[in-house]
Amino acid sequence: MGKLYYDLHTHSCLSPCGSNESTPASMAGFGVLNGLNVMALTDHNTCANCPAFFKAARAYGLVPVAGMELTTAEDIHAVCLFETLEAALDFDREVEKRRMPVKNREEIFGEQLIMNENDEIIGRQENLLITAADISLEEAPALVAQYGGLCYPAHIDREANGVIAVLGTFPNEPFFACAELRDPANEAAYRADYPVLQNKTLVFSSDAHNLADINGQVNWLELEGESEREILQSLFERLRR
Repeated sequence: MGKLYYDLHTHSCLSPCGSNESTPASMAGFGVLNGLNVMALTDHNTCANCPAFFKAARAYGLVPVAGMELTTAEDIHAVCLFETLEAALDFDREVEKRRMPVKNREEIFGEQLIMNENDEIIGRQENLLITAADISLEEAPALVAQYGGLCYPAHIDREANGVIAVLGTFPNEPFFACAELRDPANEAAYRADYPVLQNKTLVFSSDAHNLADINGQVNWLELEGESEREILQSLFERLRR
């Protein structure tokens, strides 16, 4: 068992609010330079840049996790993580069918760039990715589990799109094994104010929308394994407790 540093919530240039400098390859490189061992790419309502991120991360020796920041029907953000890239892309196709089809206006929201591992643009997402999907918070955990993944509320200590900000509390149902805080300094207060969190794993991730905000060696988990597969299995077991 080893102490592995992680960042499980980051955005690439595919997210409309993400910097165009945050290409999948650049993100993987910054993750390694920052001393991370495990890193997830979680663009808004899409996994389309995960294939490039996986290729770049593996070239750098970084363990990649395929993910998505889902916007639920209630406009709540949830981090969705998958044990395999293939499962994430299958889930991506499901979400694409259930996103609100609103055309992106690049002059307002920015470009939504799909890249390859060589930092080359291979496409653009035409519909705006920050609109809500027709997937409720109640439905999300079971739906993600159908694809072998897990999900949990994102940045619950944030006013915008946090489950507590939207609902006024952290719900008992549906069940989430863990939740995300942006600021570790908020842990004690949130556990005290919301008893449902007392026995949950709290994950601390950056929600980085540019390269400079990707976490360094700040947050870590004790994970077992030597290979990518073993480490990912240990990570998901840990988050599902």
